[in-house]
Amino acid sequence: MIGTVFRSEDVPAEERFDRWRELIDRTRASDATSDHAADFRAELRVMELGPVTVWRTSFPTVRFRRSVRRVRQADSEFYHLSLLTDGGLTQTHERGGTAAVGAGGILVDSSWQACEALAHASAPAAEGQTGLVAGVGVDLPRTALTLPPHQVERVLGHGLSVENGTGALLAGFLTGLDRQAHALRPSDAPRLGTVVLDLVSAFFADALNAEAALPPETRHEVLVARIRTFIQQHLPDPGLTPGTVAAAHHISLGHLHRVFGERFPDETVAAWIRSQRLERIRAELADVSLRTLPIHVLAGRWGMPRASQFTRAFRAAYGISPREYRQQALAGQA
Repeated sequence: MIGTVFRSEDVPAEERFDRWRELIDRTRASDATSDHAADFRAELRVMELGPVTVWRTSFPTVRFRRSVRRVRQADSEFYHLSLLTDGGLTQTHERGGTAAVGAGGILVDSSWQACEALAHASAPAAEGQTGLVAGVGVDLPRTALTLPPHQVERVLGHGLSVENGTGALLAGFLTGLDRQAHALRPSDAPRLGTVVLDLVSAFFADALNAEAALPPETRHEVLVARIRTFIQQHLPDPGLTPGTVAAAHHISLGHLHRVFGERFPDETVAAWIRSQRLERIRAELADVSLRTLPIHVLAGRWGMPRASQFTRAFRAAYGISPREYRQQALAGQA
């Protein structure tokens, strides 16, 4: 597992707010206040990924203030990204201008700008409960990005959407990172930090229409991430082939094989499509709630409608037929 985990129930009530605030202050120094400070209910995982810090948290309504004094005391300059998955965030900068985002948006900020912010919770799920703000933060040194600082300045203090394109890639990676944190090793951290930097650079470049300013290696990594996400989203389509993937990304088939092969030298695009489909089908064969669905139906809805070809591919991958696998998997859950 990577990261430091904080759960308020593990800490005496009178210490919860201060402990949570101390962890946030590692990269986002500010003065925070909350009407719920006396019994602060929050969770936080902080992941140090090389030069990048990623943290996921949920907490009740909190007001933040980063004063000019706080800015002057800071040792380093950081870009801050705040991805909201629940609740809302409104920020007002000292130099003027207000930005607001809700769930599905990212607010971009920096450590060298004084501001005030209100992170406000969504409505509670039930009467008597406290509503929560939830989201993922990314903090990275100003010097870590490949984009020129004067270009990045243009997105500071703004809310950006993550519904499509590189924003969706970035949001998906950040939320998935937290879900997989328990299975990740400390040795994975630097590589994951590099991926975050590439995706943030591409996200900013997309927002600024400045993709040409990215170094070739960053554009390469983002293209591969786009390709893999596209494939995963279109696995149910039996017409998904390397040719359709290349066409969807406006590149030649040869270029597709080249960029994919450089990143994954032991697997072709077609083989990766097949392995992803087989993994989805295998998971559903072991699902008790789907036990009455015929095997060919499960295979067909993941883009493998030809029963004989599917059975051969499944046996080659797992050394057992789909029927035998289902019987063994369901028997183990009886």
